Amino acid sequence: MPPEDRTRDADRTRAEILDVATRVFADQGYSGARVDEIAARTSTTKRMLYYYFGSKEGLYLAVLERAYAGIRALERQLDVEHLPPVRAIRQLAELTFDHHESHPDFIRLVSIENIHRAEHLVASPMLEELAGPALQVLTGILERGRAEGLFRDDVDALDVHMVISAFCVFRIANRHTWSAIFRRDMLDPARREHYRALLGDLVLDYLTAR
Repeated sequence: MPPEDRTRDADRTRAEILDVATRVFADQGYSGARVDEIAARTSTTKRMLYYYFGSKEGLYLAVLERAYAGIRALERQLDVEHLPPVRAIRQLAELTFDHHESHPDFIRLVSIENIHRAEHLVASPMLEELAGPALQVLTGILERGRAEGLFRDDVDALDVHMVISAFCVFRIANRHTWSAIFRRDMLDPARREHYRALLGDLVLDYLTAR
């Protein structure tokens, strides 16, 4: 088999393992997930799984890194430099809203890793890559908004990122308890655009408050 074919097969196998492992870790948590089950649900073996990822912890960390890398890649691709700052902020908030809604496993993985006090994630050599894109895009929008006299001068990009993330994560992570207590489904399609617009309003009200 030519080297390029072997590389493609290896990449395909690795991706398949990560797909399955993402679902298992998201459903069962780090402690509850079993490597045997992940191997059994793929077209590979437990031995091959360890060959690619070294250990259960190595596999779990690779799952986390890929999950974060997905949203960061979208943020990098976001073309907002040509947009007015107000519209650019809304578009960034909407991107996070849409991503988190369509990737509930990401929310579960983040919640699970917080239960473990991020002890696995802090070992990642990709930490800077997992943080940079979100703040770079946001910082650029805020700088343009301040230069045009639209946004406050005392706004921290990380605070804005937190507000956006908090809204989007809460809506997915707390959906079931919220529904049980208040009898309202936060993923009700009839209210989706309301929540999407509400997020943008909250962020912009903060950025423009004097």
